Amino acid sequence: QVQLVESGGGLVQAGGSLRLSCAASGSIFSRNVMGWYRQALGKQRELVGTMTSSFSTNYADSVKGRFTISRDNAKNTVYLLLNSLKPEDTAIYYCNVMHMGQLYWGQGTQVTVSS
Repeated sequence: QVQLVESGGGLVQAGGSLRLSCAASGSIFSRNVMGWYRQALGKQRELVGTMTSSFSTNYADSVKGRFTISRDNAKNTVYLLLNSLKPEDTAIYYCNVMHMGQLYWGQGTQVTVSS
């Protein structure tokens, strides 16, 4: 059973930064594609970005150039660095990973950006 735990969310002013973490219960990120998603109140969950096992990344146009995904294999942790935050980035942020045909999600961490 894979467990994902996000952390690092909080309240920040527009223009500020946060670093989110997604810690896995095993060394699964080095073998699978993972994703960061977000869901704002009243909206559908949307993809923020992905990272493959070989560290290749892709980002949604809305966050490209502002958000960065990185990974520490030794800690089984993936990070999402959020820079130049905007009020419209306010959402619950989730990580997920597809492992052995099953999709796992974390519980989410709230990011609130004040104007």
